[in-house]
Amino acid sequence: MSQPAFQRARSAEAKQAREVAILDAARALGRGRGIREVTLTDIATEVGMHKSALLRYFETREQIFLELTAEGWREWSASLRADLEARAEATPADVAEVFAATLAARPLFCDLLAQAPLNLERNVSLEAARAFKLVTLHEVALIGGELSRLLGLTEQQVLDMIATATGMAGALWQMASPGPRLRELYTSDPRLGHAIVEVEPRLRRILTAFLTGTGVGVPAP
Repeated sequence: MSQPAFQRARSAEAKQAREVAILDAARALGRGRGIREVTLTDIATEVGMHKSALLRYFETREQIFLELTAEGWREWSASLRADLEARAEATPADVAEVFAATLAARPLFCDLLAQAPLNLERNVSLEAARAFKLVTLHEVALIGGELSRLLGLTEQQVLDMIATATGMAGALWQMASPGPRLRELYTSDPRLGHAIVEVEPRLRRILTAFLTGTGVGVPAP
């Protein structure tokens, strides 16, 4: 079956609308299948355009998903900071709980966090990679302000905390989503039950241990 004609955008507004449609399609497919299973052809078909036409808007499949990762950073950071900003004080356990809850509530973002360093960042132009890294640096700085205020974390401790949280969230989500065949194997053999992971409680324990181990907890003066 031939795909419907997709007229090339002629104005900046039309181009932006097409880019939004492509991102929306990739987001929906990623949620339904997992990022690794979505091809550029899948996205083009979902939007109703030829793959060659889609490449006029994004250089690679990986750039599309890297854009969604940047979007995820902004959205997660805003939600996390809204909770932290409302607190006059917090313990390491409180902060770990907020991090774990807000990350676990965003499975697509967790999937993207795992894929970004493995392949997304490696298959885009240097300019696209730079733009993505600048987004993450900005959000890390904003989150760091709250971590410093509540727990007195140093700049290095902020970087370590956020890297641990996002890195573990991505890894744990992959473990928690093994696919139907592996899940059946894990549930059918009691010896493999440890392979079935609940993201939020494990992430909360890891982050609580990390923050407690730094010896922080006294609000900055």
